[in-house]
Amino acid sequence: MRRRPVRLLVPVLVPVLLCVAATPAPAALAGDDRPWSAAPAPAGTEAPGPDDRASFYLEGAPGTAFTDKLSVVNPADHERSFALRGDGSWIALARRQVRVPARTRANVPFTVTVPGDAEPGDHPGAVVVSGEEGRERREVRVRLALRVSGGPALPALAVENVRVSSAGSRGAVIRYALVNRGNRALAPRLALRADGIFGTVLRRTVADAPAELLPGRAVRRVERWPDAPRLDSVTVRVTATAAGGVRASGSGSYTPVRWVLPVGGGVVLALVGGVVLLVRRWRCGA
Repeated sequence: MRRRPVRLLVPVLVPVLLCVAATPAPAALAGDDRPWSAAPAPAGTEAPGPDDRASFYLEGAPGTAFTDKLSVVNPADHERSFALRGDGSWIALARRQVRVPARTRANVPFTVTVPGDAEPGDHPGAVVVSGEEGRERREVRVRLALRVSGGPALPALAVENVRVSSAGSRGAVIRYALVNRGNRALAPRLALRADGIFGTVLRRTVADAPAELLPGRAVRRVERWPDAPRLDSVTVRVTATAAGGVRASGSGSYTPVRWVLPVGGGVVLALVGGVVLLVRRWRCGA
């Protein structure tokens, strides 16, 4: 009996080998790497849902000790390991590492101990969970808002270091710092206004103001001003307000054509202003 040449089997074996190589390993089957989640543990036996708490909120006097639980949910088809830590020196977790079996969850207790000399007001924190998801490592921060009672509420805002600089053909840029100087978390509202020789040239609210500014925190902001005047001397004012009558403002000056000022700048601006007024009157009479 004659043997079949090996080269005749190659066209048959190659497709088979390719199919075997393309078959996924059991640990990488579809659905095996579904995203895990972390949230405050609900009161019942079910996993956290959309109607449950999204963050922790605690309130008490100095010296109080709170206990709560964090729920880590693993919907994948394999066990996962997670690392946990508290973002805040007052948070103590019962476990720093937790292994969660497939398609289940683990509740990890923790304690928040408020020192006896803690300042009254809002104190931010978080419980941080990190774990593998696919080929990457992901981190989730579950916010913890702690309000220490026993003292007066002192909400306060400050607008600092307002500076306006030219951006060339793209107008100007307004930079400033928004600072929470009080002991309450605030949701500030921001407004911009610029007044020059020819009147108000800018008046608008800021659409992307911080949703929450915690006590002692500062954010540096940059606002674009594409239609800034080319020939004017203006004062730009940034005003911040919040609930409870909180209000603060800061201002800065802006003169785009600086070479005009040393050489009779006031006269030149007055002439330009006169031209603008004449044009306006002509338009009104037309």
